[in-house]
Amino acid sequence: MSDEELKEEQGPEEGGEDVLDQENEELNTEWLGEEEWGDEEDEEEVIEEDVPTFVDNGDGTISDTRNNLMWAKSDSYAEFKYGINWFEAQDYCESLNEKEFAGFDDWRLCSTEEAKSMFSFTMSNTDKDGAEIHVDELFEEGGGHNTWTYMEKPDYHQYAEKFSYITGNEMWEHKDNEYSHVRLVRDAGDREDYEPEWRKDTKKFER
Repeated sequence: MSDEELKEEQGPEEGGEDVLDQENEELNTEWLGEEEWGDEEDEEEVIEEDVPTFVDNGDGTISDTRNNLMWAKSDSYAEFKYGINWFEAQDYCESLNEKEFAGFDDWRLCSTEEAKSMFSFTMSNTDKDGAEIHVDELFEEGGGHNTWTYMEKPDYHQYAEKFSYITGNEMWEHKDNEYSHVRLVRDAGDREDYEPEWRKDTKKFER
């Protein structure tokens, strides 16, 4: 009897099946984190900045459809050609309301968060000095590079907050500072009949 015939009669070597099963098990084993292999490129993808959507209404206003706001297309510098203090910003606001600019009389100074909502480093415009400011190109060029807000500093009411469209930073500024500007805004949603308390309190100011 040949050696091959003898092996067939004896069957597989003892433990041979165990070895084969172990090899198959190793082949089918899922390595920890294997499903994440090849995702390095995905992790390196740059997250695009959330840029607001602005629409030119053709009447001197710009709508921010994402935040439900309406902005004046130009700022106070277009009107005066010089900087204004916080009190003058309030007076400018009331003058536009008296004129019912673009058909509305509820224009106001913005909050700091609202000022931030129209800022993005992905957008580019130019201010009165030709410097780059980061607001949408739909806004009128040649305006100021910052805006007053209606935010007053707690316990120090001689200071109000303003926002820079160059750096994207907010800062407390003395209300008498005349090297500032203002961009007016209004709520674009359904207007309520009552007048907000902040507007009642800020209609008239004593210097």
